[in-house]
Amino acid sequence: MQVTFLGTGSAMPTGERMQTGLLVEGEAGPLLVDCGSGALHSLAATETGYEGVDTVLLTHHHLDHVADLLPLMKARWLAGAESLRVVGPPGTGELVEGLLEVHDYMQDRLDLRLREVTPDEAPFDLAGFSVDAMETVHSMYCHAYRFTPADAAAGDDAPVFTFSGDSEETDRLARFADGSDVFVHDCSFPDEVDVDNHPTPSALGQVLAGHDYGTVYLTHLYPHTVGTESEMLDSLEQHYDGEVRFAEDGLTVEVE
Repeated sequence: MQVTFLGTGSAMPTGERMQTGLLVEGEAGPLLVDCGSGALHSLAATETGYEGVDTVLLTHHHLDHVADLLPLMKARWLAGAESLRVVGPPGTGELVEGLLEVHDYMQDRLDLRLREVTPDEAPFDLAGFSVDAMETVHSMYCHAYRFTPADAAAGDDAPVFTFSGDSEETDRLARFADGSDVFVHDCSFPDEVDVDNHPTPSALGQVLAGHDYGTVYLTHLYPHTVGTESEMLDSLEQHYDGEVRFAEDGLTVEVE
């Protein structure tokens, strides 16, 4: 399994980072997780491209996670694709239908397969992955997701990838991701910013302490973090002694 960061920024552009998007690829195929502004551009620069992605999984419906969803639909239609599956939390069907009402010329251009999921029905199979979901602590209903290959046999040492979506730091989310080979977590602001709905590094480090992750990547970075990266890592590592890195647009990591 491999993960490519298409966008590691936030709702406030920096000129350096696109908004949230992740390309998750396994032997059975690719999966696009979130599709914020600029993520489509980054996806086009990958070998897979938007032509190769027929499934999108949304964490939640904030604009910086869905802004390129309709442009993705149009790009796929113009490229000759015939379908797109969009999966996400409750309200995903209404979101897509509302977008198509605004841009009605896009209606019926693709065979759209819409599905809403909740943590109660997890795990569910999607694009070759077995996916677990949990609700996060955010200003809008949001999911974190944990991915393993769908064909992994019980007891296999299968790769595990977890994405926090947008969330405050919580013990529950830290436990949900325990044992992940790669854990991508929202860390939107440095410690000096008083914030809720997102974590700061010291708060995140405290909940990660004592858990086992391969590598933790920090993402959803607001402009406030620019120039504070070293201090943020130092603050987090005062509590958590595992490997932590900043995610970067275009970075591909192996999950193994």
